[in-house]
Amino acid sequence: QVQLVESGGGLVQAGGSLRLSCAASGSIFSINRMSWHRQAPGKQRELVAAITSGNGTNYADSVKGRFTVSRDNAKNAVYLEMNSLKPEDTALYYCNAIVMTKPPYSTSYWGKGTLVTVSS
Repeated sequence: QVQLVESGGGLVQAGGSLRLSCAASGSIFSINRMSWHRQAPGKQRELVAAITSGNGTNYADSVKGRFTVSRDNAKNAVYLEMNSLKPEDTALYYCNAIVMTKPPYSTSYWGKGTLVTVSS
């Protein structure tokens, strides 16, 4: 089994910054894609940012230029640096990882989420 634990959420004023962290643990052979998603009240979960094992990245249009995703493969961790936060960034942020536990099989795992609240 694999567990993902997010941290770093909190309450911040508009224009402020937060850094989210997500660490994977358990039976891990390798991790391919890691990503951050968010779900605001009454809305569907959406992709915020993703990073491959080769450090290729992609972002939602709404966060481009403000958010930066990075990873530390040695720690099985992914990070999301969020700057110039807006009230519309308020959501529960989830970490996802595509984990190879036993080659060649991979499974998608989710964390339980960390809440980000941006006040105006």
